[in-house]
Order: sequence, then structure tokens, then C-alpha cells
Amino acid sequence: MNKDIATPVRTKEIMQKYGFSFKKSLGQNFLIDPNILQNIVGHAGLTKDHGAIEIGPGIGALTEHLARASKKVIAFEIDQRLLPILDDTLSPYDNIKILHQDVLKADVQQVMTEEFADVEDVMVVANLPYYVTTPIILKLLLEDLPIKGLVVMLQKEVADRIAAKPGTKNYGSLSIAIQYYTEASTVMIVPKTVFIPQPNVDSAVIKLVKREKPPVEVTNEDFFFTVTRSSFAQRRKTILNNLTSQLPNGKEKKEDILKALEQAGIEPSRRGESLSIPEFADLANALYPYFS
Repeated sequence: MNKDIATPVRTKEIMQKYGFSFKKSLGQNFLIDPNILQNIVGHAGLTKDHGAIEIGPGIGALTEHLARASKKVIAFEIDQRLLPILDDTLSPYDNIKILHQDVLKADVQQVMTEEFADVEDVMVVANLPYYVTTPIILKLLLEDLPIKGLVVMLQKEVADRIAAKPGTKNYGSLSIAIQYYTEASTVMIVPKTVFIPQPNVDSAVIKLVKREKPPVEVTNEDFFFTVTRSSFAQRRKTILNNLTSQLPNGKEKKEDILKALEQAGIEPSRRGESLSIPEFADLANALYPYFS
């Protein structure tokens, strides 16, 4: 067994050897606890028939655990300074490919077609850079990639919002967007003490399992998401006030909005956070004819 990268001593040795310094702008925080990495990989349920996609491998701490558990790992790394380090730290493994690309600009579908022809399922497993967590998750879901799901570490506060249930303060349009495509659950809380440098906040690992199909039927997906975002524009406002001020020509169409609310069986005085995903679907479907 190779000596784990993710120990405080080994991490410091690697950084000194290469004179590496953290870039705050890239949200770099390296994990220094192998047990936590093993747990993360465990939650992904990888086997030797699986492929894994990693985003932001850093110096390879999680990457090597993924390589041990799966058939092949593809990792996207944006920071050129890390490429020679990864080349060195991951040299014992022959089933890892590092792509020097920004995952937000990458054609992930194309990469998967080229790299994962001989694997059964693919999971995304990553310690995501905090400043781009949401755009990365949404990109991977909206592009409808052939992945089974994601197990990702992110800021605890964002994880709380993603997994939130209706009627709670964390529930919002992000919860709905992600739960529309996946079943979301928080599987681990990770203290800030197991990173260098230490972030200011605790982290959480969230597991997102892709649904076969969304939990609700909507006439138009884009409009459904417009309605959910509009409903949370100002959390203290009622659903009627938010929709009137946020939807195109909403003020002129207030009567139509009231009709749609009645048709969907939703009191105009309710707030967005009290509506379940099926209620939002009914509301968006009732509103759509007036705004299409």
C-alpha cells in the first residue's frame, strides 16, 4: 500500500518540495485526514467496474483513494502549478488521467464518451472549491450527463440549503433545482480542522443520486425554475407579491397570477418557503399559459 498523501506531514513535505503556496482565489483547501477521504469514497459506493470524475484534485489526496476503489479516475484541475505535483504524487497509479481544464468550460459529455467506454457507472466525487460549488453542481445536472450521482464536499451552509425541506429557513430555489434532478442527503459533517489551510467554516459531504425522471411533471422546465426563483426573491414577501414583482409584466398580470394561484389551490398570502415541489409544479403549470 502506498503511503497516503493526505497526512499533515506528507502534505507539508510535498508543498515544501515544490514551493507550492495556496491561491485563495481558487478556493484551495487540502484535506489532511485519510479516514475522512475513505469515508467519502465509501459513500460513493465505487467498485472496480466504476469510473470516477474528480474536480480540483489538489495534490491528489482524494484522487489516490478513488484510484484504489474504481476502475478509472478522470480529474479536472485548473491550476497549472499542480500538474507536475500530481504527476509525482500519483505516479504509483496507472488508472488516473488529469485534465488541465476548467470543468465549467469543459465538454464533460465528450470526455466521458472518450474515457469511460468500458465502465459500468460513473460517480462524481470531489472536494469542490467553495467559490464555484453551485455552478459546478448545476452544470453537471443540467447537462444530463450519464452519471449515477455525486458525492461532493462543500460548505456546510450550502449543503444545508441543497438538502433542505419545505418550511425550513434553508429551503429555497437551490433546494428545488437540485432536488428536481436528484435525491439529496447530507452524509457527513467535516470539521474545518482537517484542512490546510483551515477554512473559516465547517464543511459537509452531500450525496446526490440522479433520479430516473423528475418527481413532478412540468409544462416547461425553464419557466418552472423561473417561478421558483421568483418566489424566493424576497423571502419575507408573500408568493403573490414576489410573483407580481418578479415575473415579466407581473404587475399588469396580477389578476392572472391570482387566478393561477387559485387554480393551483395555493393561498396568495403564503410564502415561497412553505410550498413543496409538487405545489410549485402545479403553480408553474397554472401560470404558464398566461406567460408563454
